[in-house]
Amino acid sequence: MARRSDGRGPPLPPLLPAGAPAPERQTAFRFGLSAESRAAVLLVVKGYRIMARRWRSPLGEVDIVARRRRLLVFVEVKARERLEDAAWSIAPRQQMRIIRAAQAWLAAHPDDAQRDIRFDVMLVAPRRIPQHITAAFDASQ
Repeated sequence: MARRSDGRGPPLPPLLPAGAPAPERQTAFRFGLSAESRAAVLLVVKGYRIMARRWRSPLGEVDIVARRRRLLVFVEVKARERLEDAAWSIAPRQQMRIIRAAQAWLAAHPDDAQRDIRFDVMLVAPRRIPQHITAAFDASQ
């Protein structure tokens, strides 16, 4: 660690490179990626084919886009220390962002417009099996 120029006081914390996220943000990012990976594995085990992860559009982001037969599923992954906390973290505003991103997906992938569409949520907590909530919300809200 760097020392103060006057030699007094505790050492200064190391400086982060410009644009680098703070350590707690890096930890949260890794936790989220791990949760998305766990959710994707569970979906594959259930017979889904993962079409995209972290799909972004100017209108929003979808954590996982998956297919199973005639069904296209947009999955929001919520990771918290407790599953109950994750369940409460999907606000109506966030649902609308996911719906808009799904509309952008359908515009970019017109063949998928003929599929049945569903919005699911996957709740993930450490040392727990992810909880898959099917049809957690719909686009008619």
